[in-house]
Amino acid sequence: MSLKSQASQRSQPSILMIQADQLSASALSCYGNSITQTPHLDRLAGEGAVFEEAYCNYPLCAPSRFSMMTGQLASRIAAYDNGAEFPAGIPTFAHYLRAAGYRTCLSGKMHFIGPDQLHGYDQRLTSDIYPSDFVWAANWDEARQRDTNGPGAVTVAGPCQESVQIQYDDQVAAQACDWLEQCRDDDRPFLLTVSFTHPHDPFVCGYDDWALYEGVEIPLPETPQAQDPHSQKILQQFGMADITFSDAEIVRARRGYYGSVSYFDRKIGQVLAALEASGRAENTIVLVTADHGEMLGEQGLWMKKVFFENAIKVPLIFWRPGRIAAKRISGLVSLVDLLPTLMGLAGQDTSDGEGPVEPVDGLDLTPALWGSEDLPERPLRAELTCEGSDGPVLLLRRGSLKYIWSTVDPPLLFDLETDPNEVENLAGRTEWAEREAALLSDVTALWEPQELARAVRLSQVRRGLITRAHKTVGTPPDWDYRESVQPDSRWMRGETSYNDWAFSSIIGLEK
Repeated sequence: MSLKSQASQRSQPSILMIQADQLSASALSCYGNSITQTPHLDRLAGEGAVFEEAYCNYPLCAPSRFSMMTGQLASRIAAYDNGAEFPAGIPTFAHYLRAAGYRTCLSGKMHFIGPDQLHGYDQRLTSDIYPSDFVWAANWDEARQRDTNGPGAVTVAGPCQESVQIQYDDQVAAQACDWLEQCRDDDRPFLLTVSFTHPHDPFVCGYDDWALYEGVEIPLPETPQAQDPHSQKILQQFGMADITFSDAEIVRARRGYYGSVSYFDRKIGQVLAALEASGRAENTIVLVTADHGEMLGEQGLWMKKVFFENAIKVPLIFWRPGRIAAKRISGLVSLVDLLPTLMGLAGQDTSDGEGPVEPVDGLDLTPALWGSEDLPERPLRAELTCEGSDGPVLLLRRGSLKYIWSTVDPPLLFDLETDPNEVENLAGRTEWAEREAALLSDVTALWEPQELARAVRLSQVRRGLITRAHKTVGTPPDWDYRESVQPDSRWMRGETSYNDWAFSSIIGLEK
């Protein structure tokens, strides 16, 4: 790809990408939630373009982010779980924009695993909040509760004075604002990614954000407990299989989550104010999205690692007054579309083979953003190869039909047009046999499930051996990114369990 001239670089828009962690579209008023208070997001959605049916391609942090940055499904790049290496040799949208003359900067979480902690960003402002090694590698043959999720997400919720997640996101926003101030006299286009860890569990928030929902009636989940084997395995893996949460616990956890969403919205306002003060707002496109959603008690489930709508449907909002008209865009899109779309925003044509150096699974959405072109009909694809199952779980959606197929569990088939809450499994019914057979044929044509299962198991064994070797003799390699010589001991580095780290950091939790 040829570089733009200096003159054309100045005409390229800068891009401010703001990302949440574990933010379901259903938690936002611009997607129909009547409870959450998010004035800054409401403004962006009201003045910008909202994709009404945007999805992640993997409902788990690291694989979703690796897939998003490369425009490829996670299985293509061996991003099988939260402890899978992100290969340095695969180009990301940061590489492509950097090659097009953009300054590329990251503030916040991206959950990179492996020695490369930049992946195309020429500058990184903060350390990551999570480990960069293989400590969270999955093992299908080891059916046990993981220490990365648990019932405390529901039972330990409420307002607090401080938490490690609040400390981290305060730093992420402050560093991003400082960087924008430094851009005041630099007319080069930039890509600034500001990636927060909120509203990820624990569902605790500051007193002010908790107070926003004082006296607000927060409803209980609408859907009954899912009975499919995969959902039951996830409950087992989260240590929730034999627990019945009280209505009060559920409402309190939901309120803590909504408070965390409002906190994220305040951070957006802080960054947008810094963008305006920098003098760069007029030629900057703002993008807001999330890596995956949050079940929040629907289907009797919490957090992620399932394919129900709350876990996979994410916000996707583009904003630039005067250039992007206020509109709602229907049609299936997903995070793999971001790479070709960001290239399209930067003026890089991906339609004639001059764009990415290899095929990608995403589609450039700029024709729908700039004009009124409808999105082409195409299937939505998503994957799960992490712990909580013992084989690949694959999602294929065509139109309103959502098909979930696994190498080990019975399939699920939902018609979202007539059953938006996904409670009626149509798989195996005679009247749906023809349509189910067509979807199964598509799954086996688009994936090679048995080969994928073999590759995942081999990767798990390899990483398990490497981790054991590092713990047996000598000093393990240090892949963590540090913004200074002195490491910040507040962030999670795998020396203890996730739950011990996350909950022990909460100060002044009000019971």
